Amino acid sequence: MSTAPTPARPMRADARRNHDRLLSEARTSFAAQGTDASLEDIARRAGVGIGTLYRHFPNRQALMNAVFQEALGALLDRSRELARADQPCTALVEWLGAVVTHAGEYRGLAHGLMTASGDETSELTACHTSLRRAGAQLLTRAQTSGSVRADVSIDDLLQLTNAIALAAEQSPADPALADRLLRLTLRGLKADPAGAARSA
Repeated sequence: MSTAPTPARPMRADARRNHDRLLSEARTSFAAQGTDASLEDIARRAGVGIGTLYRHFPNRQALMNAVFQEALGALLDRSRELARADQPCTALVEWLGAVVTHAGEYRGLAHGLMTASGDETSELTACHTSLRRAGAQLLTRAQTSGSVRADVSIDDLLQLTNAIALAAEQSPADPALADRLLRLTLRGLKADPAGAARSA
């Protein structure tokens, strides 16, 4: 018996239009209200019923994952560019800063990504896995160059970036908070902490 997966059938034109409208309205609602925006309202503004939304996106995490694919693609592209940078540690720090910015774009995204890191059943797990793989390559390169401590893990770094984005989300009156926290945290990355302290 064959175990090959059945290819997904292409969407009908009307189904594709509904899918695209739902994504557009979800992106707008998440930006304005956060990722806990009402799914019923998203469906209504897209001109469909809530049942149609759930046929396309079985749960909130699936909708979040679809909304964030464009930003995820940009982060993955940037990681490939930075993998050729002359300064591996600087490249890693720049990419982590981009992750913080991405996680802070929608209120609730940082929390969702933190939860997905420990939940393999979450629809956001694929997003987290892609980020983890991209970041691990940059981290390994920085560690191989001797500029980053060998005991640093990509999982810890991604949890830190999400925690920083979450902290910044709770302090909207301080737009520079995320950058300050990231720089403060990453001082501990360097292979020679004493040297890093002297240059700080």
